Amino acid sequence: MNAHMRRAAVAVAASVMAVSLAACISAQGSGVKTSDDITVGLLLPENQAARYEKFDKPVIEEKIRQLTNGKGKVLYANAKQDAALQTQQVETMIENKVDALIVDAVDSKAIADSIKKAKDANIPVVAFDRLAEGPIDAYTSFDNQEVGHVQGTALLQALGSGAKAGEIVMMNGAITDPNAAQFKKGAHAELNGKVNIGKEYDTKEWKPENANANMEAAISALGKDKIVGVYSANDGMAGGIITALKAAGVSPLPPVTGQDAELAAVQRIVAGEQYMSVYKPYAPEANAAAEMAILLARGMSLNSMAQADVDSPTNKGIPSVLVPVISLTKDNIKDTVVLDGVYTVQEICTPKYKTACDDLGLK
Repeated sequence: MNAHMRRAAVAVAASVMAVSLAACISAQGSGVKTSDDITVGLLLPENQAARYEKFDKPVIEEKIRQLTNGKGKVLYANAKQDAALQTQQVETMIENKVDALIVDAVDSKAIADSIKKAKDANIPVVAFDRLAEGPIDAYTSFDNQEVGHVQGTALLQALGSGAKAGEIVMMNGAITDPNAAQFKKGAHAELNGKVNIGKEYDTKEWKPENANANMEAAISALGKDKIVGVYSANDGMAGGIITALKAAGVSPLPPVTGQDAELAAVQRIVAGEQYMSVYKPYAPEANAAAEMAILLARGMSLNSMAQADVDSPTNKGIPSVLVPVISLTKDNIKDTVVLDGVYTVQEICTPKYKTACDDLGLK
């Protein structure tokens, strides 16, 4: 993915998200759809990560409701990590004649033909969270290389002067996900030459059980006392990795990274089992996808909100919104996921974690 910034600042403030459609419509030209009776198809990739159905889906639904005066609706389907099923879901959305489509692809390459069919049916497509191939009209995600940089930097900080005292294991995401390659690239940019990478894996389907099996193999190959840190591309895999480390009797646990700020990961961070996660404010990303979909359904320009042009392997200059990310550690839980209302202190600090929460001032 190559991103060409339209503006100097990458940061996306909430005010940028709040594009006034009313103002846009007042300046509309002939042929622009003005009806609020808009149907948006929403295709999400899987339901193992909590974020998609707990955060993304309701935020997108609410934003579309707001932007259409309560008259718009969302047709939703989840592919459950099945690229073939997602292809069928696109076909169904085309048959249902949705006005725009938001797609978070299971497999960025496999979805390309389906996206072309949508375009042939005059249905604009917003690639959400993952840069799908094919003739997409818009893209919103987080700055994925920056995610890897943040993870790599945090791991180095945790290792300190002991960065080369042993081996680290790198647990990357699925090769079918273009984001995984971006995370990996950013992490390597920070880690290469500063640590010894003993084992590295591309984890099939991002599944925690596959990360667990990979970690067991790494422990067997390297020796449990030789592993000083683990780069994990997301929180689900971090959970599988930590389970493998505990089962092997590794104590104390080495620093393990993550991403997505899942509740279980936040609790592991509180307990000192996971070093960090990457907090990605889902609302700005989901709001951007919804706004792009509505603008495109109305036949309107994205110039008012796109802050970058991104290139995919098949398309150049895709109007995009890239949302910045935050390194989440035990020191800033209160100022990030709690302050933003992602989780309450009560949700995080169950009886199992009460003492650790008290020690961090989470009350």
